[in-house]
Amino acid sequence: MAFKYLVVFDDVGVRVFGPIHGALFVAYVGVALVTARVFRWSTGTTLLALAASIPPAATIWFERRAVRRGELG
Repeated sequence: MAFKYLVVFDDVGVRVFGPIHGALFVAYVGVALVTARVFRWSTGTTLLALAASIPPAATIWFERRAVRRGELG
């Protein structure tokens, strides 16, 4: 959005980066679900990992939390 409204004032950035962003989002959700299964996370931890995919940079917070609690092996 910043690229669209502050740099080129066109939707070319959305057409290029939108699908990339969407694919990375889907990949994160898939990896989070596989990781939850491999490490046998509780339902609460799994839901927290999935919820962390929505706000910007929340995945960084979640990863630090998971490392502190030993949930990543």
